[in-house]
Amino acid sequence: MLLEKLKKSNYTVVLTGAGMSTESGLPDFRSQSGGLWQKEDPSRIASTDALNRNVEKFFEFYRHRVLGLKDCKPHIGHEILAKWEKDGIIQSIITQNVDGFHTEAGSKNVAELHGTLQKVHCQSCGKQYRNDTYINKQYECECGGKLRPSVVLFGEMLPEDALFQAAEESEKAELFIVLGSSLSVTPANQFPLIAKQNGAYLVIVNMEPTELDIYADMTIHNRKIGSLLKELDHQLKE
Repeated sequence: MLLEKLKKSNYTVVLTGAGMSTESGLPDFRSQSGGLWQKEDPSRIASTDALNRNVEKFFEFYRHRVLGLKDCKPHIGHEILAKWEKDGIIQSIITQNVDGFHTEAGSKNVAELHGTLQKVHCQSCGKQYRNDTYINKQYECECGGKLRPSVVLFGEMLPEDALFQAAEESEKAELFIVLGSSLSVTPANQFPLIAKQNGAYLVIVNMEPTELDIYADMTIHNRKIGSLLKELDHQLKE
């Protein structure tokens, strides 16, 4: 059924959440077993307040996250989505993830709702650097300002351009596929509803049921995203 929808859709949008990243080996913020929430309280450490008042702890927390990225890489699911975009099977990706793996895998039209850990920028002048600066414990810009990850911190608004892009893509969607999101966080959980309201066929793929399953036309649980996409990709070739 999903295969047929993929073949027939003229505009397919994919929303990815933490489940997409965990298959690359990255820890989930919210999982009960070993999620980053369990070790530190991100609302205290990954915040604008911490950047200004507890900067050593802030740098330590994000250096740990950047180092974690270096041990992981995009999985087969990221690669297939990038290939599908190139082949015109999907048109865009909206992601809640900050690992930057969709871009690294080759996807072009990506709305990163929470920014990316692949880059850091100066809080004072805005100059961008690669995240290698954090690995090398270089936290100061040449202007003297503090280097911070290019992600949305607690206490900050989401980037307007990414939100606008995500809303626009959701409105255009004929087929909207959620991959690995609990759909418990606003505003990301509004985009499937926007798509649905504009006539899209809504598919939710997540290990566990979500709050929005009642609105979905199709739900798929207890399936690894990578293996599902690999299976669909194989079937598309036949």
